[in-house]
Amino acid sequence: MSLSFPFRLSLLVTGAAILTTGCGKRATAVDLGNREQIIHIGNLSEPTDLDPQIISSHQDFGIVMALFEGLAQYDPKTSEPVPAAAERWETSTDGLTWTFHLRPAAKWSNGAPLTAHDFVYAYRRMLRPALGAEYANMLFVLKNGEALYTGKLMDAILLGAGAPDDHTLVLTLERPVPYLATMVCHSAWYPVHGPTIEKFGRLDQRGSAWTRPGNMVSNGYFALTEWKPNQSIRVAKSETYWDRANVKLKGAVFYPIESADAEERSFRSGQLHVSSTIPISKIAVYEREKSPFLRSHVLLATYVYRFNVNVPPLNDPRVRRALAMAIDRESLVRDVTRGGQLPAGNFCPPNLAGFTANSGVKTDLAGAKKLLAEAGFPDGKGFPKLDILFNTNEAHRVIAEAIQQMWRRGLGIDIGLYNQEGKVWSDSMRVMNYQIARFAWVGDYLDPSTFLDIMTSDNGNNQTGWKNAEYDRLIEAARSTSDTAKRYEYYQRCEQILAEECPFASIYFYSNNNLRRPEVKGWYGNLLDNHPLKGVYLEPALE
Repeated sequence: MSLSFPFRLSLLVTGAAILTTGCGKRATAVDLGNREQIIHIGNLSEPTDLDPQIISSHQDFGIVMALFEGLAQYDPKTSEPVPAAAERWETSTDGLTWTFHLRPAAKWSNGAPLTAHDFVYAYRRMLRPALGAEYANMLFVLKNGEALYTGKLMDAILLGAGAPDDHTLVLTLERPVPYLATMVCHSAWYPVHGPTIEKFGRLDQRGSAWTRPGNMVSNGYFALTEWKPNQSIRVAKSETYWDRANVKLKGAVFYPIESADAEERSFRSGQLHVSSTIPISKIAVYEREKSPFLRSHVLLATYVYRFNVNVPPLNDPRVRRALAMAIDRESLVRDVTRGGQLPAGNFCPPNLAGFTANSGVKTDLAGAKKLLAEAGFPDGKGFPKLDILFNTNEAHRVIAEAIQQMWRRGLGIDIGLYNQEGKVWSDSMRVMNYQIARFAWVGDYLDPSTFLDIMTSDNGNNQTGWKNAEYDRLIEAARSTSDTAKRYEYYQRCEQILAEECPFASIYFYSNNNLRRPEVKGWYGNLLDNHPLKGVYLEPALE
């Protein structure tokens, strides 16, 4: 899932006011939240949408995960799947049929029962090309899923998703997928309420009013109560959720704070319980002071610079590889990002479900200059002006400036910089209106396929224009075998092709650094950086 680290200061007044109590003490949003069990969360960027089948960013998912519930949910500590809307499931001996048994007590927020038919409807909707769902390929594991999406089949009843009764969902797969239980934790597999969607537009219409407060019908432990664009999103404990007794929070407020400095100030002034990130310049300060607020954990994510391969001279793999080889990743993480990140020469983070890539791009300035000369730009002469696009955030700006200098000094080329707000940046990448762009990918489940699959030619998240028939063949071969060792052999070759072709330059593997107050309980650092709020509660220290 894409990761954006992108606010307007007005929200500090509108969304999290400081009030004065009768005794004269100024009560912050955190003080009030502690009393009322309402958590205040920094969320980086304005959501592109709250439609679970359209969202594609990690920040959007954090909100949608509170509003909707899939068949399974990520365990907050391990990121492994645990039962959610489905109370149990079983798999056939050949691994091709999965049967999920829904909880009879599960309901929509309007009181209607949640049924297996709602999941079938959602999957058929997800695979309609007009919806333009970036994650549609996730459902290609279903029998005839890809054929329906590409138009080879037209009858949606042929999709390998059926509901023999209201509480039984049967998924028939194209091939065995042993990690399917983890995949269905993702929002691409969430149910949607068909009558509500079609009340406000076509079933495959993007951006309709069904996701607005007062219109949305969801099935999660929270319901949407307010959405003030670029200010805040408020959710409240659902009255109809099947396990409502075990939801301790009464609500949550998400703030789209694109500036890390503004977010850190908001945290210090008592307006946030949890921040999404922390300014690079402040990490050492919090570490030196041994702050109880600073939290760090390994994150299954890779920071990259995408290349639009349709833009000359980025259509030449020698140029792309030269740019990748001229990045000094060691000095970047040591002197610039300074947050425990690891230099990355390949795409998959190391030891992902036992897989570690054997190949990657190493820093080699002499080799980079040689490749650039072979491509017709000796010492950078004649190289056209290109720009780096990044979503508005101080850390991304600092990183872009550092890489800009590496390319200028090492290769003799001049690269410009420009930024866009997170939502605009996301749209620019989706329509490929960029030359070089900052991007990050967070794994959606614990398997190398969650990274490598996105670079196939037909994947909605491959927003580079790059296509490679051999890469596609290897991914398909990996999908078609249940032999893990053989599958990982295919993945090794995929990483090698990415290193040779460089549709992007991997820069570092993430270490997540953010701020969290001690009174927040049930929130854990985990590999996927997913934090289901169902088990979270606030326990302020006694004064």
